[in-house]
Amino acid sequence: MFNFKFIFFTGLSLYLALSACAETKTIAFAQDTMGNDFRKAQVYEVRDALSNYPELKFVSSDAKGQTSLLVHHIDGFIASKADVIIVGTNDEKAVVPVIAKAYKNGIPIIILDRGIVGNDYTTFINSDNIKIGKIGAEYIAKRLGGKGKVLLFEGLLKADVTKLRTKGFMDEMANYRGISVIKRTGNYLRKDAIIEMEKLIESGEKIDAIFAESDSMVSGARSALEHHGIDPSSMITVGCDYTSEARDAIRKGKQTASVLFPLGGEKSAQIAIKILNGEKVPKHIIIPVKLITKENVDKERPIF
Repeated sequence: MFNFKFIFFTGLSLYLALSACAETKTIAFAQDTMGNDFRKAQVYEVRDALSNYPELKFVSSDAKGQTSLLVHHIDGFIASKADVIIVGTNDEKAVVPVIAKAYKNGIPIIILDRGIVGNDYTTFINSDNIKIGKIGAEYIAKRLGGKGKVLLFEGLLKADVTKLRTKGFMDEMANYRGISVIKRTGNYLRKDAIIEMEKLIESGEKIDAIFAESDSMVSGARSALEHHGIDPSSMITVGCDYTSEARDAIRKGKQTASVLFPLGGEKSAQIAIKILNGEKVPKHIIIPVKLITKENVDKERPIF
């Protein structure tokens, strides 16, 4: 039996490290970026879930938001003959060739959270992102009484989760003629949301509500509002993920709601183990989501 090890790579060192421990079963996680709290937590959840299996080795890589580096890392895991590769991508198309290469070379591929165009993978684990957008829109429209202006903070525009959440939100909002929607891009990052919110405030644009496709972006928007002396509780703010920060803000009335969006890391680890045991796994696994407000904030555990 081998001791469980968590190894983190950002470059070519992953080739030698994986080759050196070829006698163990290796589960590799090629992550888009560790600079995003949600993405980092996904990696750590997989790591922690696998820590009970001393015969397994877990390795991960950080592409720092660069698609070319993500492709490079996946190629490295292929060359080193990882036994299972988990992928968190930032582009639904650009990673397809290298993922197909891995899959066709007999390496099981788990696509986590953000989908890809094509079917050359073993399992896709995600939540219903259209439903997430719909839940946010329904809640905001009800709170506004069907009238007002809403800011939609979108994530990475090339990621399928962004397109789907936006579709769910906009399709539902189309039912309310008294509500207008403006969009800004926050890339799922707090700092980008701060920048865009600052610009919006300084332009004099007035809004009644915010729906952000991640709690990190709600946090950034909240920081910008407070910087300009605007009380975040004066408007409806809904995020997605349900982090500890969001929970605390909801408790204090500084954030109105969040759509709980599970990390999926633990489920990915469970599926990887089943694959290594030779068990058949579903092609698509959907993890449920739900709305968290002040009424149920203490009944649900944050994702991190």
